[in-house]
Amino acid sequence: MNSFKYTKISSSQFWTWLMILATASLSFVVLVELINILFYDPYEEENFLFSTAGMLEDVHISDLTWLMFGTLFVALMMGLPLAFVTGGLGVVFIYLVGDQTMLNIIPSRIFPMMTNSDLAAIPLFIFMASMLERAGLIEEMFDVVYKWMGGLNGGLAAATILASTILAAMVGVIGAAIVTMGIIALPAMLKRGYNHEIALGSIMAGGTLGILIPPSILAILYAVVAQQSVGELYLGSIVPGIMLSSMYVAYILFRSWRDPSLGPAIPEEERLTLIEKLLLLRQLIAPLLLVFTVLGLLFGGIATPVEAAGIGSFGAILVAMLHKRFTFKGLQDASASTAKASAMVLWIIFGASIFVGFYILQGGQDFITETILSTGLSSYGILFLMMVILVVLGMFLDWVGILLLAVPIFVPIIKSLTFDGLFGLPPVPGDKVVLWFGVLYLVNMQMSFISPPFGYALFYLRGVCPPEISMATIFRSALIFLGLQTVGLILCILLPGIVTWLPGLVYG
Repeated sequence: MNSFKYTKISSSQFWTWLMILATASLSFVVLVELINILFYDPYEEENFLFSTAGMLEDVHISDLTWLMFGTLFVALMMGLPLAFVTGGLGVVFIYLVGDQTMLNIIPSRIFPMMTNSDLAAIPLFIFMASMLERAGLIEEMFDVVYKWMGGLNGGLAAATILASTILAAMVGVIGAAIVTMGIIALPAMLKRGYNHEIALGSIMAGGTLGILIPPSILAILYAVVAQQSVGELYLGSIVPGIMLSSMYVAYILFRSWRDPSLGPAIPEEERLTLIEKLLLLRQLIAPLLLVFTVLGLLFGGIATPVEAAGIGSFGAILVAMLHKRFTFKGLQDASASTAKASAMVLWIIFGASIFVGFYILQGGQDFITETILSTGLSSYGILFLMMVILVVLGMFLDWVGILLLAVPIFVPIIKSLTFDGLFGLPPVPGDKVVLWFGVLYLVNMQMSFISPPFGYALFYLRGVCPPEISMATIFRSALIFLGLQTVGLILCILLPGIVTWLPGLVYG
């Protein structure tokens, strides 16, 4: 026993000393390079002890690809934050490939992002979501929906999907939606004896609708990166979002109809009359009016995304006051959470733009394009390959990181392809390809959020589940809804009009 303890301690000490040695070595290299930058001319061959500047200058882009993305993967697997990993590695590789003067490309990558006005909509929409959540309006909304549908078999799970759909149109933030519905809806379903997989799956599937349904934060970022209209992308995502929500509800109601024990209806004595149900709808008037006002101003071209988000933020405060739920403590908490979430998103944007921007500058875009096109796959084959890559990335990376690492590389490839339709079905109009791909990307991100083993939604829900529900149960509950999302993605690919019809109708 003593021998075992001694071996264990020795092993722990070995790794501790190894980390200390690695940190000291890295610090020494950084110190030497700082001396070189401050006191030695970069155009002279003299340096202090040694210099790593330009040591990767002659590395081919294929080898540089493996080096950059392999190092990124290892750093992320070590649990380091994405924002600092991408930005830090970007700076390191810029110096290793070039020299200290090449570091001047960093502000040129960040400044256009800092001056992009569309990004100002992100903190405003996050604040709108935080304000509505802290005012207790989300709980109130679920209460209304579940009392309307509780009399049906599977009604509580279906109500969770519908409430999540409305919630998605209010907040557009995934983590908040899943955690909130997990706290509110899950205890109600478990109390009624609902099947765990239906109860958990409905919360995760409904919660991820916030990625797709406006005002999605991810859609704003995609529009900025791909240089698309936010309004068009929002319009293109409405029909797929409603379609997926309807598929979830239909599946739950069908299974509960076939086997009522999976989702028992609430007892007769707890059900409300029609008059009582209609009176309950008064609680939804103000929040829904806020949502329709914000989206109406945006879609009608009356307000820009930033202006619409500003009106939504102010409207969220007014709605909280109307419902007598406004407090200065709630305002303070909403502001603090908005600052934290916005800082996280913006740091990832800056870090990833440095990393990807340098990679593209070194010829990475051409290398990836040539590699993919040389596979001999058709346009739809290349699209399928991209979708698979995005799902795999979604198992490991944050959604903002995936957007900024993959979309700048994928969009130029998609622009160069034509999609003439499969099985005689309609083609994708040439001017709508990037819009169509953007909605496919948003649907794909929904899938990545609930894809075992590392989908973010799985762990958001685990944090609010009772201890008796295992992680394996959460994984199983995600699979059927993952299958439904796959069907929805395939329908959007085969029938591009699902995406392009509404933007074409509004914008022509």
